[in-house]
Amino acid sequence: MIGTVLGNRYEIIEKIGGGGMALVYKAKCRLLNRYVAIKILRDEFNNDEEFIKKFKRESQAAASLSHPNIVNIYDVGVDKKDGQEIHYIVMEYIKGKTLKEIIREKGKFTVDETIDYSIQIAEALEHAHENHIVHRDIKPHNIMVTEDGRVKVTDFGIARAASASTVTNTSNVIGSVHYFSPEQARGGYTDEKSDIYSLGIVMYEMITGRVPFEGDSPITVALKHIQEEIIPPREIDNSIPLGLENIIMHCVKKSQSDRYATVSDLLSDLKKTKLSGGKLPMEDTNFIEAPTQIIPVVEDKEGKEMKKSKKKKNSDGSLKVVFFAILLAFVVVSSMALGFYKLKDYFITKEVVVPDLVGLHIDRAKEEAEKLGLNVEVANEVYSSEFNKDEVVNQMTEAGTKVKEGYTIKVAISKGRNLVKVPNLINRNINEIDSILKDSSLSEGLVEYEYSDNVAENIIINQDPAPYTEVEEGTKINLIVSQGPEKKIVVMPKLVGQSENEAKNALIAYGLALDQIVREPNNEYEEGIVFWQSIEPGNEIETNTAITLYVSSGPSARGEEPEPEEKDKEIPFVMTLTPSVEDDEVEIKIVRVQDGNRKDVYNKIHKVDGSSIEIPLEGKVDAVFEIYYDGIYIDEIVHPHN
Repeated sequence: MIGTVLGNRYEIIEKIGGGGMALVYKAKCRLLNRYVAIKILRDEFNNDEEFIKKFKRESQAAASLSHPNIVNIYDVGVDKKDGQEIHYIVMEYIKGKTLKEIIREKGKFTVDETIDYSIQIAEALEHAHENHIVHRDIKPHNIMVTEDGRVKVTDFGIARAASASTVTNTSNVIGSVHYFSPEQARGGYTDEKSDIYSLGIVMYEMITGRVPFEGDSPITVALKHIQEEIIPPREIDNSIPLGLENIIMHCVKKSQSDRYATVSDLLSDLKKTKLSGGKLPMEDTNFIEAPTQIIPVVEDKEGKEMKKSKKKKNSDGSLKVVFFAILLAFVVVSSMALGFYKLKDYFITKEVVVPDLVGLHIDRAKEEAEKLGLNVEVANEVYSSEFNKDEVVNQMTEAGTKVKEGYTIKVAISKGRNLVKVPNLINRNINEIDSILKDSSLSEGLVEYEYSDNVAENIIINQDPAPYTEVEEGTKINLIVSQGPEKKIVVMPKLVGQSENEAKNALIAYGLALDQIVREPNNEYEEGIVFWQSIEPGNEIETNTAITLYVSSGPSARGEEPEPEEKDKEIPFVMTLTPSVEDDEVEIKIVRVQDGNRKDVYNKIHKVDGSSIEIPLEGKVDAVFEIYYDGIYIDEIVHPHN
């Protein structure tokens, strides 16, 4: 995966972690030029359509969370590489360690450290629960700690999605089962109090340095969560404050109803304990209640004697009274039972199963809910690339949950795709538009090339959609690009033996261009007559090709005829460059390699605007010219007369 680019945006740099469900990589976001963490689902989940559907839904819900103690989710996507779908989540990159790594390093935490970390984790859960999101997999492995000590809870959404599938990776199950609530171990209904239990186990491990239950297999550990009582932390270390122990033991009650009612109540006790240095009196905690007790009847002797005398006096008439009392009770109870049978429909509210509303238009969702006696309320609206406008993106109450008739399901609906303004690409070079489109969250569409006598080669002539129109994110922009003037194939005419003017007229007639005229002595041809041309007659060439002509200046003084191209003669020519770089300016340097020597023959700064730059050079025919942009080697060319 290293070097792979997902979504045309995220370049994977290195692997930084992994678990039973996913692998985690560090990546570079090319659009925003920042590092991110990408969690890529393992291959075995790619074929589980139900899991993928649930994963997308829960991840989108988790992306709505915004809290300093929760890792931000930036993006959720799918890409195809080599025919294989890759499902991924893009998250905030945290430079730090997991809480599990820190526990292993330190052994156990101080009271202050335990309370500080617990408060931060609880505040993250409080925010999630207020938004109807239950984590379901709170454990030290899913809690990051930054270098400055800030807690960041991760894996919201992915944990909930996992509940729909069986995780078969043994090591991962062992890693999670130490923190499972009893209801999770039984496969029962989980809610916010399941997160409270798991946080209690994490607190227990931080203050004691170990988890409460160990076993040879996940089943063994799970059974202990269900059946065995946790050893109080003070029996392991009697220096642990009683107030902190009370908080932990209340979090890890077997029954959900016996735990803290909400994370907010837990937070209140943690903060009180922090202020009191861990010595919070038991009567000050939220969970202290008078235990249910059986109180024996206490009677004195006088009372007993009075009862005995009354019993003797009333023994004769008591049978009649008892008989009538029983008869009356039977009549009353029978009447009540009959009345209850008749009225139970009015006093007992019927339970219904919450339907799956995701993907439905809001009007249709309300109709489906009303059929079951439920209500639908729009909690918020979000942009979505997956759902059309007014379709349900997410529902706060999970489908399949049993609720009472009249219950209101809160949903988020789509505002459609986010609209962005199309940039003006006309008159720009085709090689520089990638970054412009990415910055606008758009992509390149169909590119067509046309000849143009007025627009230089590679310059954009037109675009669709038009500049400054508003379109959805991800829209493809179709482009028409200039190929320059239309070029035709012609046969190179013979110009040797013609006068200079005749040769020039012939070049014009054939649609060719004159590069340069070199005048040299020649004993065979009279002055003003062409005695050499740069392209041999009969060759097929494109129109507008530049031709160099050698014209005789008359016989040489010594009567010797020089060769048209002497190897030791430096011949001038023009190099044409069209620099394509991201900066507005570029330093162009050209180094000539000739006769075993290197020499800088050109070094200037030019503006980058898509236009061509003509650079006059000269050198021997066997010279090589190296081209550098901003000190970086780009290419090399040989002398065009070689």
